[in-house]
Amino acid sequence: MSMRIVVSDSSCLIDLRKVSLLETLLELPYEFVIPNTLFEDELLKFTAAQKKALIRGGLKVVDVPGERVLRAQAIVQASPRLSVHDGFAFAIAEGHPDSILLSGDEALRTIATKHHIEVHGVLWVVDELHRCRLTSVRSLVSALKLFSSDQTVRLPRRELAVYLKRYGALK
Repeated sequence: MSMRIVVSDSSCLIDLRKVSLLETLLELPYEFVIPNTLFEDELLKFTAAQKKALIRGGLKVVDVPGERVLRAQAIVQASPRLSVHDGFAFAIAEGHPDSILLSGDEALRTIATKHHIEVHGVLWVVDELHRCRLTSVRSLVSALKLFSSDQTVRLPRRELAVYLKRYGALK
């Protein structure tokens, strides 16, 4: 059986970079894919070395085929809250049946769910890292604490508090 594909938008990668879990993310038993436009335009704070490390770690930067570009444009026109990059991530995920869309963007998550695309965010990644024993509970707790103190991380506060309590109890 081949590995499931996880199509990432930029928001989760940016948040995971803040808590030093990006390299660990790529150790999960999935094939991680990002549209080339997102990789080039959205990961602005990533250094060239960090981008190279992501590719070395297994992140696949994919071109968006013509028919998927048209699909992305149609989705963005129908949902003005989506950026063109959100549209590309959606179109790539939709074009790979049984893929997972990794996004923290609420509008993108809503549209994906409406189109029966499995969608998860950073907290799912935390659960997956724990399930696969890729990092310590202590490092997950410190990542969750960093998320809760960072105003630029837009995670649901109540859910984040539940995660902190649950993982804090495992230490």
